[in-house]
Amino acid sequence: MPHTCRHCGSPLTEQVIDLGHQPPSNSLLAPEELAIPEITYPLKVFVCTSCWLVQLPTHATADELFTADYPYFSSTSTSWCAHAESFVSASVERLALGPRSQVVELASNDGYLLQYLQQRGIPCLGIEPTHATAEAARARGITTIEKFFGLQLASELEPADLVVANNVLAHVPDINDFVAGIARLLKPHGRVSIEFPHLLRLLVGNQFDTIYHEHYSYLSLQAVIRITAVAGLEVVDVEELTTHGGSLRVWLAHEGTAKATAAVKAVLGAEAAAGLETLDAYAGFQQRAEDTKLALLEFLVQAKRQGRRILGYGAAAKGNTLLNYAGIRADLLPAVADRAISKQGKLLPGSHIPVISPEQLATDAFDALLVLPWNLIDELRSQLPGTELVTAIPTLTINSASLI
Repeated sequence: MPHTCRHCGSPLTEQVIDLGHQPPSNSLLAPEELAIPEITYPLKVFVCTSCWLVQLPTHATADELFTADYPYFSSTSTSWCAHAESFVSASVERLALGPRSQVVELASNDGYLLQYLQQRGIPCLGIEPTHATAEAARARGITTIEKFFGLQLASELEPADLVVANNVLAHVPDINDFVAGIARLLKPHGRVSIEFPHLLRLLVGNQFDTIYHEHYSYLSLQAVIRITAVAGLEVVDVEELTTHGGSLRVWLAHEGTAKATAAVKAVLGAEAAAGLETLDAYAGFQQRAEDTKLALLEFLVQAKRQGRRILGYGAAAKGNTLLNYAGIRADLLPAVADRAISKQGKLLPGSHIPVISPEQLATDAFDALLVLPWNLIDELRSQLPGTELVTAIPTLTINSASLI
């Protein structure tokens, strides 16, 4: 069936990559649910040649993906909490935030970021649609509204000096309504901080595993400039981050209230040099993904034949994309360890690989760990000294020695 661009409405005719049919990456299963057929959706990405927004057509609604028992808790990652604390410290100074300010975070999860504002006595509010994470935030004493954000909800809230939206812009099917809501919520001279994985880094780093049904959009700075301009917002600054394999932190203001920094021009120049608004930029992406799949399968099959036991670490959404694309099951990867209690005792979607606690690794003999959230490899090296760690993205690597 034909699809149209979620921003400009143009027909989507140019395919970027096809990762087959897969279940939603965060839909972990309880053991008793194995008897129920799993729903899968196409995982096929397109690029709009009118506005150049790279996107996955909506196959599953936000209500279906972001359920009450959504298993991802941001506070599970110590490095991500440190990132949030650093952001809060810099933002308080940058914007002179204080006890009379108002900060609103969209998709605030379990309060991983707002806790640092709360500690400084700065009024803050979280918007989080998933019940389990919203409850965790409330347990920290953080006021949290359990709804999806958009223009309607924004019109019911007090204006904000700072609106934070970390790794959520890619998650919203109606991106125009979401951005319009941000513009409505923001005070006349307020600021918006949005973080998202950079499309340029996704392509250069062969990060096809970050494609899953919750990620409706894959964003360049140029595309964000177009989308936010429709709502009367403009990009006034941008920071390049190492998080999630390479992200952008974009600062927005109401149109005409601030001048753009030189960093904006620099990032736009890098995107233009990479040809992100030409089809040539996407040529070969499918083949690179297939090469990665084959290398990982060859590694696991060889290890199995040699009697080596390989387990996984990190039941991340990106890992589920990789495992299901490669057709990896429990015969090659018997278990995946994860610190999140909400995931332990369940099975990964599609592959049905059991999720165990990290403590079980002490009694479950293994020879190496396949790290599925490869963006956390430095954090895991310090947590698991002396352990042979394997990553598949961008190429198969054991510790830091590339094998292909």
